[in-house]
Amino acid sequence: MKNNRQNEILDIIKLFNIETQEELIIKLRERGYDVTQATVSRDIRELKLVKITSGDNSYKYAAPTGDDKRDYNSKYKYIIRETVTDVDYACNLVILKTMPGMAQASAAAIDGLGWNELVGSIAGDDTVFIAMRSEKKASEYAEQFKNIINLV
Repeated sequence: MKNNRQNEILDIIKLFNIETQEELIIKLRERGYDVTQATVSRDIRELKLVKITSGDNSYKYAAPTGDDKRDYNSKYKYIIRETVTDVDYACNLVILKTMPGMAQASAAAIDGLGWNELVGSIAGDDTVFIAMRSEKKASEYAEQFKNIINLV
């Protein structure tokens, strides 16, 4: 059901200039999907839809292109570079120290990079714990983080 709905959303935004979630809800309901704003909001986030200019000084939803993925990666790395202050690892964990209050933003950026070797991350106020698949991967990724934040 979810996949069908999300495919329908992609079809709708290709066919129509959808500017708001409300417009998208209306189109989905016209096609037989009884959706809530929360569901549509979640679908937009999962599909990584972006707003682009529609040519008439308004905006519309669009699916990201391959180039957008590169743009996201550079933005994620920028967030990491600007928030992480120190990197270490122990066993299969990479530990990042961040500026106060920035650990969750850092963890979200790290998760956004989509590294397969990363099992998951947990963020507090100024510390992020990242579980890797092995100690070797933790060591390698600690070095990658150091390169991102220019600690080496």
